Amino acid sequence: MHTYHLADYDYDLPEELIAQQPAARRDASRLLVCDSRGDTLVDRRFPDFLDLLQPEDLLVFNDTRVFPARLPGRKASGGKVELLLLEYPRMAAASPAPAGLRQSEPAWGLLKSSKGPRVGNILVFGEDCRAEVVAVGEGGQVRVRLELNGTATTDPATLLDDCLARYGRMPLPPYIKRQQATAADRTRYQTVYARETGAVAAPTAGLHFTENLLAEIRQKGVKQAQVTLHVGYGTFAPVRCSDIRKHAIHAEDYTISPANAALVNQVRAAGGKIWAVGTTSVRALEAAAGADGQVQAGGGRCSLYIYPGYDFRVVDNLLTNFHLPRSSLLFLVSALAGRETIMRAYRHAVQERYRFFSYGDAMAIMVR
Repeated sequence: MHTYHLADYDYDLPEELIAQQPAARRDASRLLVCDSRGDTLVDRRFPDFLDLLQPEDLLVFNDTRVFPARLPGRKASGGKVELLLLEYPRMAAASPAPAGLRQSEPAWGLLKSSKGPRVGNILVFGEDCRAEVVAVGEGGQVRVRLELNGTATTDPATLLDDCLARYGRMPLPPYIKRQQATAADRTRYQTVYARETGAVAAPTAGLHFTENLLAEIRQKGVKQAQVTLHVGYGTFAPVRCSDIRKHAIHAEDYTISPANAALVNQVRAAGGKIWAVGTTSVRALEAAAGADGQVQAGGGRCSLYIYPGYDFRVVDNLLTNFHLPRSSLLFLVSALAGRETIMRAYRHAVQERYRFFSYGDAMAIMVR
């Protein structure tokens, strides 16, 4: 029987086990192998992940790219502010002025300021980068329109990326207690295979991979596929319902190309195992699957909520990091391997001093 009580997904985690910095090398992390088939837990190193894969298997990565979404600045009228963009802004198709001024479509963000935001507030991040508040929501949320200055011939998307690179900071998770992101975070809070810009949080299971390890996996004959799911800040939203079934899950944009959908379906038909790298890859694959388990190309808004009792259609096994107590991601891994198995694995990880969360160690969950 499944339990849906929030308290049953809690565990004690000493604060010092929450990783504040990445490991010295990407693949220097530890790997807890949780094999629910034999009910075993084995402590290994991350490069040993290669040993768990068979040549007929498929690894599915989320190739989203985190953008520097945290913008420190000031109000034009005075006073410090910090804007956390909650979505990657789309640049308006038409320029309102020939002199090089470019505007974005309105985008949602979270604004920290000494006084509450008002419609019409101008936020200044640099001489050529500012934003106007066009709407005010709840909990500090604002809708802003970016205004960027470049030459008349500058591509708007290039101008946006350049401004974010110069003025923005990487949006580290709230449990990383540092004053601000460093230059090193721009590299380490990003997978080596990140391609599609749009996330405000990294798909952290992929942070352990190096180019060399990916090459070794290919040499073994294991196939690799990509999906794109732009991880949103809602991934950190706490669950406040005592009955987890009543939680309203966040929605995120995802896409799967025809070639990658076909590859997943081919490997499944041939009897290979589908390994999802990270919970975001799980959500994208399962959201795109029909009743017969066939993955459909395309995309949209993914609001799939996976908790115990869910019947997985595509994913066999999962590589993931350790997740927060009482979180929707802990529900997802419990749905795959069973709550008792997962909670026992987490107690073991705490006892063995694994490093937790985004910059922490990894767990391989083997189910099929």
